Amino acid sequence: MSFTQNFPKLRGIRWFNLGILVITPCVAAFGFLMTPLCYQTMLFSICYFIFTMLGITAGYHRLWSHRSYNASSPLQWFLLFGGTSAVQGSCLWWSKAHRSHHRYTDTELDPYDSTRGLLWTHIGWMIFKTDLRSGAVDICDLRKDPLIRFQHNWYFTLAFVFGFFLPTIIPGLLWGDWIGGLCFATAFRMTLAHHSSFCINSIAHFLGSAPYDDKLTPRDNFISAILTMGEGYHNFHHQFPMDYRNAYLWYQWDPTKWFIALCERIGLARQLRVFPSNEIVKGALTMKLKKLKHLQDSVEWPTPVDELPIVTFDTFQEESKSRVLILISGFIHDVSSFIDRHPGGVSVLTQNSGKDMTAAFFGGVYRHSNAAHNLLSMMRVGILAGGVETLGGHDIPPSQRLYIAERQPLSLVDFVNVASN
Repeated sequence: MSFTQNFPKLRGIRWFNLGILVITPCVAAFGFLMTPLCYQTMLFSICYFIFTMLGITAGYHRLWSHRSYNASSPLQWFLLFGGTSAVQGSCLWWSKAHRSHHRYTDTELDPYDSTRGLLWTHIGWMIFKTDLRSGAVDICDLRKDPLIRFQHNWYFTLAFVFGFFLPTIIPGLLWGDWIGGLCFATAFRMTLAHHSSFCINSIAHFLGSAPYDDKLTPRDNFISAILTMGEGYHNFHHQFPMDYRNAYLWYQWDPTKWFIALCERIGLARQLRVFPSNEIVKGALTMKLKKLKHLQDSVEWPTPVDELPIVTFDTFQEESKSRVLILISGFIHDVSSFIDRHPGGVSVLTQNSGKDMTAAFFGGVYRHSNAAHNLLSMMRVGILAGGVETLGGHDIPPSQRLYIAERQPLSLVDFVNVASN
């Protein structure tokens, strides 16, 4: 898909957003080129990055956008300030856009509609002003939340404090690394948090697997899960959005799920919502069956029984003089093209042309494998009239035996014409 496919008409640029997305990586690059990264600043930057990402994943996303669990007041403050430090907008604005994305996925009302291309879904929708409007969603619960209203009203002040001021001043005051705090704990942390989160809107809709449903673009992507503390299992998330887990299977990488579960154990979270396991397994099984059906359709199968001609014994005998025909379980098989490849030798087939080899095929001489049964079925050219009943026909259901018995046998000429086609 083109990066600019279905790109909307532009009306202007959101300069504040563009400035944040351009200046922070430039400052981070300056730090890597001009400033040594000290051990304390590196550890602090990692810890503050985790604080930031948990604010987005466990807070903005799973708690407030999807209400997948209930959090105590201390945990809410922690997550709200962590989300604020990411400088990705207020929780009210972020959650509204995300709910709209889920309700109108892959449509014109989806704010980061994947059909507009990778560039738009990653950063374009935040940088450019357009005529596009997000679909309406209910955010009454968020508007009534005093904590969310407080953060929304004071967002720019709080974003400056938690996004820029604290991560810069703490390394400066505690161990004298002012430049490192600005370049690494602030700029590089924020840049990494931005583009890691944005990958869920972009990469996770273009690359990966769809183990639960493939009607829409969300995909499970392990790399995105690593970058976003578990948010990369996007196909699962779009199918079961109220589940507090993004990764359903125990071995899948989802630190945010583990964090929320830990908070429940220590009393900071409760009522963790999970989708019924039966429905999750059902969704996965449906996709596996769909893949198997696609594989089945790509495989060549034997001619259906009801399309095979009914042949008299005399016709069978006459035809077996000009080509190698053997009778097994009431089916006539033309093995002429296989005689040179037969593991038992050419003579085993040629000397028994026109004969019933059912007993020999099923163990009288050699008990053949499933592969041999499958290969033999591809050589069916007819059914011996009355032969299914008189010769056993143990691999034909009774209903098919009755149907075969009621059909009229073909003449020799007709049989030859059908077999040759």
